Amino acid sequence: MRYLPLTQTDRQAMLGVIGASSIDDLFVDVPDAARLDGPVPGLPLHASELAVERHMTALAKKNLAAGDAPFFLGAGAYRHHVPASVDHLIQRGEFLTAYTPYQPEIAQGTLQMMFEFQSQIARLLGCDVANASMYDGSTACWEAIVMARRVTKRSKAILSGGLHPHYVSVANTMAKFTGDVLDTQLPTLSAKPDTDDLIAQIDDDTSCVVVQYPDILGRIGDLSKLAEAAHAKKALLVAVVTEPVALGAIRSPGEMGADIVVGEGQSLGVGLQFGGPYVGLFACSEKLVRQMPGRLTGETQDAEGKRGYVLTLSTREQHIRREKATSNICTSSVLCALAMSVHMTLLGEKGLRALAHVNHMGASAAADRLAQVPGAELVTPTFFNEFTLKLSKEARPVVRTLADRGILAGVSLGRLYPGAAELANGLVVAVTETTTAEDVETLASALQEVLA
Repeated sequence: MRYLPLTQTDRQAMLGVIGASSIDDLFVDVPDAARLDGPVPGLPLHASELAVERHMTALAKKNLAAGDAPFFLGAGAYRHHVPASVDHLIQRGEFLTAYTPYQPEIAQGTLQMMFEFQSQIARLLGCDVANASMYDGSTACWEAIVMARRVTKRSKAILSGGLHPHYVSVANTMAKFTGDVLDTQLPTLSAKPDTDDLIAQIDDDTSCVVVQYPDILGRIGDLSKLAEAAHAKKALLVAVVTEPVALGAIRSPGEMGADIVVGEGQSLGVGLQFGGPYVGLFACSEKLVRQMPGRLTGETQDAEGKRGYVLTLSTREQHIRREKATSNICTSSVLCALAMSVHMTLLGEKGLRALAHVNHMGASAAADRLAQVPGAELVTPTFFNEFTLKLSKEARPVVRTLADRGILAGVSLGRLYPGAAELANGLVVAVTETTTAEDVETLASALQEVLA
């Protein structure tokens, strides 16, 4: 029996209240080319469960799994080894089925986990306080831009050319509805980040400067000078970290003066997962905490003096904030945050530093070997576990050819920046602890053949 509680009269009344003449008016932002005027072409109207299972299995066999090939993909999503104990612990029923802890007296385990996660992230990013996670790195980046506008009362944000283009795309999409002005540019295939160019652009209308660390090409810049320049104009510095393992080896953005640090936590505990779900990180200085989106868990004492945990700050509109909410995020990736927290706990500080060391040493050896390939030039002489090569040919077909040979060679800049001819030969290569010396040699030999 179908449950359709609204009559046509009810629908018309609702449309009248919001000023829409028809339901189609609610979808005007969806391009005509993306709309269907009938069933999905080629998709049967019905099929048995067995038939669907067979069909999906056949499709899955066409995939090349990350663990079945030499794997050098990165650019914001990284393959790291996730201990089996992480998956075991997050599947405990009290974690796997947990919801927003509105009643702290029955949600102490969830609240304590959130508190521990916040503590770990604040220390990792070098900030005073961190929230209990966001959806992913790109949306956390946008939330930081909006937060900077609330703090500075300005609406112009300067985005580094080294910021991941997907993050830029999300920000551009959201800015259409807020009126924020985003000053964006393309990266250049050069050894140094665009720090000096960013400093030259800061003016009295700037709310924030957004810079990735390490950036999309793998370059690592000193953020101190940029922070100084932004603060001189009463603007904020927003740092974006897409590879948190790097912070086991390099200075945290908060140490260098970043006011807001956001990022993607996928590298630790979460896994690639076909692109999501992931976990967004968000941290800031204590003076900005009341403008921070999401929610905070705090430690307190009950009437008997026992330690306990509560939601200290909930800025969401579904709570008491209503129209004064700093964010409309109605949940968070807490299960993924738990996975990240468990992985960090298993590693400890020494373990994270050791993991970072292994990543960097492996990437350095790979860069040295690949730079010996005729037609492959190393663009980024300093990096963490990801670097950029400039090939003698357009990188995108090279990547496709190597993928057909069972080698996932990296991410072509032509894919990330379609139409940017000056970037077409760029190839971003990532190396983690899962990459072997044999994998590197396989890539080097195949790359030499393809570039010949």
